[in-house]
Amino acid sequence: MSDTVFLILACALATYATRTGGHLILSRFGTTHYRLEAALEAVPTAVLTALVAPSLITNGPAEAISILVGGLVALRYSLVVSVISGLGTLIILRGML
Repeated sequence: MSDTVFLILACALATYATRTGGHLILSRFGTTHYRLEAALEAVPTAVLTALVAPSLITNGPAEAISILVGGLVALRYSLVVSVISGLGTLIILRGML
């Protein structure tokens, strides 16, 4: 088995284990504290920010504008529409700049 396939399977297993483990741990409690729920609801936004912020700061203006366009479109439309608009903006701006 190649290293790439092994790495993909290991990442899939780690992802499955953390999701299942988190669900099993939280299901043992009848109710959760409102602060814990608020913290867990903030995790997706924090992860997305951690993934997008370096590209917004370190890359060129085409990437920054496309991230902003995708973010603004995401406020109104679905994820698919925001991704398509962000990628379309990036392709157009890279061709122009």
